Amino acid sequence: MTMSVDVAAEGQGRRGIEQIATTPDWYEPYKISQAVRAGGLIHVSGQVGVDEQGRTVADDFLTQGRQAFANVERVLAAGGAVLADVVKVGLFVTDMAADLGHVSTLREEFLSAPYPAETPVEVSSLAQPEWRIEVEVTALAR
Repeated sequence: MTMSVDVAAEGQGRRGIEQIATTPDWYEPYKISQAVRAGGLIHVSGQVGVDEQGRTVADDFLTQGRQAFANVERVLAAGGAVLADVVKVGLFVTDMAADLGHVSTLREEFLSAPYPAETPVEVSSLAQPEWRIEVEVTALAR
C-alpha cells in the first residue's frame, strides 16, 4: 500500500514524498514509515527478524537475517520494487566477529551482482535484546 504525501510545508521540501506500508504496519504506532518513495528512490526503514504477528522468529542469526531480508522484500514489493533494485544496504549487527560469515551468506542469498553498496555496522544492541540483525535499504523506484 502506498500513500502519497504532498506536504508543501514552508521550506521543508516534503513535496512528492510517498509513504509505503504493508499490512500490518508495525511502524505506524511509532510514527515511522516502513518506507518512503522520494526522488526516484525507495528508502526502507530497518527491518528485523520478526514475523507478521510481530514475534521474533528465532534466536539464531541466519534465521533472523533471512526474515529481515524477507521483510525488506515485502516492503519493497508494496512500493513496486524488488531486491534487484537495491543500490545501498545498511546492516546493523550485534556481534560482527561471530556473524560476519553469515552476513556474506545472506548477501549471496538475497542480493545479486552488481552487489549494492553496503555498510555493515556493529551495534551494542537493537530495539529488542533478542534481535541480532537489522537491515535497511535504498532501492531504485520503478
